[in-house]
Amino acid sequence: MRGLSFAFLLCGTVAVLIGMAWGIQMAATGDHGLSPAHAHLNLLGWVTFAIYGFYYHLVPTASASRLAWVHFGLALLGLVLIVPGIAMAVSGSGETLAKVGSLVTLLSALVFLVVLWRSRLTTP
Repeated sequence: MRGLSFAFLLCGTVAVLIGMAWGIQMAATGDHGLSPAHAHLNLLGWVTFAIYGFYYHLVPTASASRLAWVHFGLALLGLVLIVPGIAMAVSGSGETLAKVGSLVTLLSALVFLVVLWRSRLTTP
């Protein structure tokens, strides 16, 4: 595995490792105040990135487009913005970063929809 599918799975694995360590830290301290950010890190970072990575691995023609790499960039940017944004929102430091991260993540999913739709034309 290489290319786009590897990039998604690598980032997803890094996200789940950070998420696991964060979950252990929350359990050890008994402070679960940032659990919404932790959950988004695991769901968007691990689950969604893994699904994207496996899709691009199973449908290599989909990963051949520049738009697929735009999808990766938007997904990664959305993750990097939304997780600390949610932590800031929960902590009372403002919701702007979470909102921007949410919109970038939504845009990423819309780009994936376009990639998915286009790939039906090239997949036997």
